[in-house]
Amino acid sequence: MLTTLPPSDSLLGNPFSAFSGGFISWDDDSQHLLSPKPVTSSSGSEKPDPDPAEPDQAVVSVMDERKRRRMISNRESARRSRMRKQRHLENLRNQLNKCRVENRELNNRLQFALHHSNRLRTENEWLRSQRTLLRQKVANLTQILIFQQFQQPISPAWTCNTSLIPINQVN
Repeated sequence: MLTTLPPSDSLLGNPFSAFSGGFISWDDDSQHLLSPKPVTSSSGSEKPDPDPAEPDQAVVSVMDERKRRRMISNRESARRSRMRKQRHLENLRNQLNKCRVENRELNNRLQFALHHSNRLRTENEWLRSQRTLLRQKVANLTQILIFQQFQQPISPAWTCNTSLIPINQVN
């Protein structure tokens, strides 16, 4: 329910105080030169109502200042972000170069190890073939010795005498 307050209430003031001077005729030219009195709000405040089409200059300047600071902050943040990205890319390039150098070194070591392994494999095959040849020679010499022992009559005196005679004197 709405209650009415008497016009003398100090909270509201007189809402018609602008008209307390009486009636002004439109025909009176002297009154046109006078500035109009400000209209007071119904809340009793002393500030005039702002025109909704024209915002208050202080509010606009505060908003512009905030906008300007936000733009500066955003630009600085973007600059820092670009710098971080640039540092990150530079670190990745450095890592790539290090990995390439390490890869070349490892590849060289692998090639050396493969070459050394092939050389050892070849040498090992040659030694195995030499061993086979030497075994064959030993087997042949053993057969010749066995054959010679069956060919010669065995005399105990002869075997003793041959051990006493130097090799270069035996015909």
